[in-house]
Amino acid sequence: MGRWEPGARERLVVAAVDLFTEQGYDATTVAQIVERAGVTKSTFFRYFPDKRDLLMAGQETLSRLLAEGIAEAPEGATPLTAVAAGLERASGAMGEFNRDLAPRLRAAVAASAELQERDALKSVSLGAAMTQALVARGVADATAALAGELGVLAFKRGFAAWSEGGREAADDLSVHTSAALEELRAASASLG
Repeated sequence: MGRWEPGARERLVVAAVDLFTEQGYDATTVAQIVERAGVTKSTFFRYFPDKRDLLMAGQETLSRLLAEGIAEAPEGATPLTAVAAGLERASGAMGEFNRDLAPRLRAAVAASAELQERDALKSVSLGAAMTQALVARGVADATAALAGELGVLAFKRGFAAWSEGGREAADDLSVHTSAALEELRAASASLG
């Protein structure tokens, strides 16, 4: 594969996740990642400041899509209905690349305390994006924060179910995130 071919960013992510899974995060070097991806070190550093940031790949886009979906929810929508619109919007950007990479990424994160920390920071960032979008709609801070956290949990649960499930043609991520949000809505109502 030529170093100039498109998809370098995705190849870097796949190479890194595979190497993290095979030999561990700490034992993996940037040199090994670029060799596996078939790109140069300068290409790596064009996309990522260091190997830790590979896990955050796509986070800004995901946060933006969640916030846009919330902002575009119909006027008068409840906070969770707006969150559902954000989840729908973000889910539409997830494809087979994300689905296929998910099990390997989970394994790499589970094996590294540093990657677990990065993953936790990613969740905080997604929650903050949804909370800010809800506050911009006029939702009270505490309600927005709770709805944002439920949105993060719904996304994570839905993504896990989607990536671990069967591969039916009509099975898209939004079905799973929507079901997870409804399950969490019902669970939160039972808290009393």
